[in-house]
Amino acid sequence: MSELLDVLPDRIEQAARALLKKACDRDLAIVTAESCTGGLLASLLTDVEGASRAFERGFVVYTDEAKCELLAIDRDTVERCGAVSRETAIAMVRGALERSHGDIAVSITGFAGPGGPDDEPGLVHFGCLRRGGDVVHREEHFGDIGRGPVRLKCLDVAIEMLDQNLANLR
Repeated sequence: MSELLDVLPDRIEQAARALLKKACDRDLAIVTAESCTGGLLASLLTDVEGASRAFERGFVVYTDEAKCELLAIDRDTVERCGAVSRETAIAMVRGALERSHGDIAVSITGFAGPGGPDDEPGLVHFGCLRRGGDVVHREEHFGDIGRGPVRLKCLDVAIEMLDQNLANLR
């Protein structure tokens, strides 16, 4: 069985390696809270040899119930705003830090493929938060390009957000 790094584009592997090195150098631990990527980011970060101390844990919260139970998101937020929303992405990243021992977290929630009749394929919300910092939100409209390509684009964005957040540390 091949490793995840064997099948991902080189740019993603290199970005993940650089991110983990930066986190290791600063003795910081990363946490992920993933919905539409189904744990792909956590898998990628744990596939890089020698970087285990830079990854604290990952939450795969694919259902509304999982988001609420594992990340302590108020059910009203998900029902009122939707599972794929700015508010839910922010609640996810806050919950990930509160329910972990990590230093920096990223959340991903979106529609990797066709959802319901009013759902926009490729709409993804991201949140990034460092302990003691401010939440950064990002909304992407990747389009109806397919589940796999949307998930790969999510990896690019999540790694970029984590990297930018770490770069802002002094």
